[in-house]
Order: sequence, then structure tokens, then C-alpha cells
Amino acid sequence: MSQAATAPMPAIYIPHGGGPCFFMDWTPRDTWTRMGDFLRGLIRGLAVRPRAILMVSAHWMTDDFAVTGAAAPELIYDYYGFPPHTYQLRYPAPGDPALAARVVDLLGAAGLAARVDPARGFDHGMFIPLLLAAPDADLPVVQLSIRNDLDPASHLAAGVALAALRDEGVLILGSGMSFHNMRGYGDPRFGPVSDSFDAWLTGAVEAAPATRHKLLTEWADAPAARLCHPPRAEEHLIPLMVTAGAAPEGRGRKIFSDRVMETTVSAFRFD
Repeated sequence: MSQAATAPMPAIYIPHGGGPCFFMDWTPRDTWTRMGDFLRGLIRGLAVRPRAILMVSAHWMTDDFAVTGAAAPELIYDYYGFPPHTYQLRYPAPGDPALAARVVDLLGAAGLAARVDPARGFDHGMFIPLLLAAPDADLPVVQLSIRNDLDPASHLAAGVALAALRDEGVLILGSGMSFHNMRGYGDPRFGPVSDSFDAWLTGAVEAAPATRHKLLTEWADAPAARLCHPPRAEEHLIPLMVTAGAAPEGRGRKIFSDRVMETTVSAFRFD
């Protein structure tokens, strides 16, 4: 029986941590341990191994959607002030030009402008979590940008347009952080704030698809939303919209949550 005949790949929104946090010392030492363990089990916990990954990273923003098109993309060390060894990390995963072209075609057919970028490399929103989730770097990966307008409806629509990829063995991953107020990390006053938004976000994700779509489109009206994702800084939440859209009739659920630097951070899966 073919993979497509058994079940489509899920679409999953994951936290990618803070810079190269999993590969350096931290205080407390276990700050990122549980998140790292979750990421290590991500691929091996799937019923079927994906043939490729489409990664939607919070760290690549463009006016229109863009897709990495190189056969062997370079790494972009887009984090600053970390120990020298973290700039020596390597992740030689192959690209997939054919998949990149397929993504552009699907988005274009849905009326969403998209292009292949043959020069763009893999940023740390891609390679840091995949160093844990797929350490052999043997799965082809294509990275999709998010749009500069950060419009939730457009990113949900992009996910709907790309849903067919799940039947083609492609794992769609959204890489961000469900809490991303840099001033809030480490501040105990933001614990209850993050809890409030996380509870709302979990309820939105787990709602019936039509309700989920409406709630996520209006996420900025949620309790504590703008304290958790300040205005024009919500790029770490937007990849969630693509993953949610990619399962337009499917179930959403929380699959991981942890208290990190005084705040609650979660991951969500859509089937």
C-alpha cells in the first residue's frame, strides 16, 4: 500500500528555541532540555518517514512568498553574539528544486504570488531544530518564506494551497515560537501572560476547522496576544497559520508544552 493510501503527512508547528541554544551551555542547564528532547523525537515519532520537508521559518520574510531553489543551500548563521563554535555547526541537507517548483505552482494556482529563490540558504529557524529532529541531514528540505505583511489570512490560505503536499509524502513544518516577546523572557510577570495566550491558542487550534480558521485569523484579539507577540513582531507565530491551513479539514492538537525562561511555549500538530 502506498504512503498516500495510508495517511497524509501531518503539518506541525514547532518551537525552534533561542538561536543555537541546544548546542551551548545555558543557565539553568536544563533550560532547553525538554524542548530539545521533543525535537529529537519529532521525525522518529511519525508513522511514516517523510520523503521531504517543507520548512516555513520565521526568519525569512519577503514581500511575496519565496522558496529556496538551490540543490545544496548554504547555511545562514543569522544569530548574533553566541559562542564561536555555534558558527561552525553544519547541516548539509539537500535542497529539492522540483519540490520548490511544485510549491510555487500550488501557491500560484491559489492566486498567491510566489517565486523560487535560487540563491537563498537555510537559516537557523531551519537548521537548528533539524539538527535535532533529522540529524543525518538526509531528507531533502525546501524552505518557504513568510510575507512581510504578516497577514494571518494570507498565510492560512497558503497552507490550504499546499495541503496536497501532505499526500505526496512532504512533512510541512512551521518553525517559530508560540511566545516571542524578547522583553518577556526571563520575567516572571510574563508567566501568567503567556499562560493566558497559550490557553487561548490551544483552544483555537483544537476547535473545529471553520472556527479554528476564524480564530487564528483574528488571533491579535486574543487575551494577552500583543503582550506575547508585540505589534509587527509576530513573525514567530505566523508559521503556525501555514501549518493550520495545510490541514483545512483536519484535527489540531497541542503535542508539546514547556515553561522556558518563565514563559509557556508550545507545539501543535494538524492531521
